[in-house]
Amino acid sequence: MVRTGAVVAELVVSLSGVGPSTLARCADLAAELDRRRVPLSLLLAPRKAVPGEALAWVRRRVSAGDALVLHGFDHQPDPARRASALGRRAEFAALPAHEAGLRLVAARAALGRLGLATDLFAPPRWLASPGTVVALRRHRFAVCADMAGVRDLRTGDVRPGRVRVVGEHWSHLLGVGRAARRGGLVRIGVDAADLDRLALREAVLEAVDLALHHGASATTYSSTASPRGSTTTSTPSGAVPTRTR
Repeated sequence: MVRTGAVVAELVVSLSGVGPSTLARCADLAAELDRRRVPLSLLLAPRKAVPGEALAWVRRRVSAGDALVLHGFDHQPDPARRASALGRRAEFAALPAHEAGLRLVAARAALGRLGLATDLFAPPRWLASPGTVVALRRHRFAVCADMAGVRDLRTGDVRPGRVRVVGEHWSHLLGVGRAARRGGLVRIGVDAADLDRLALREAVLEAVDLALHHGASATTYSSTASPRGSTTTSTPSGAVPTRTR
């Protein structure tokens, strides 16, 4: 990773919502990105995962170099008593450390039953409470990618870079070129359910092309929080591990 003051940007494209009904569109997007040598960060909530060809596709993609990112457990919202503000009912948005830890343990166990493992985390709706961050550290996660940036949980460093959520705020893609020119972290989040909209799919690819045109280096969440080329003891996210950490 290029640190503050560097001129080379990094590009991370994440994909959530992979399932039987969206698999063809996911595979199409992945093929387009493969042609551009852009890997995917695949966001998976194990309790929402559907076994079958969709899961087999995820395994193949991770084995080939895509990153697997734990995307919550089951996306059940927090109780209403914690919904103090709009948008704060996402699964990990308001949890204290103990409750977040219980969900993380359950999520990792569920991933293990699917034959998968990861130490990367992105909360549903990109909202993580302070307690969630504490729990992630306790359970030896390496990275937490939230709405505002990517946190290295081993060092506490935060790489700023707002995620540009396609579908929810697709017009945010218009700022991709500016972020890439500045040498920042360019993050594009895609929900597979939105890929049936041709205009949106084309907007994603145009944004990726624009970032690459300005010299962005394509990567995944497995490396955005660590110096480029450094060694790490975290669970490899570019292969299907045989056990959880």
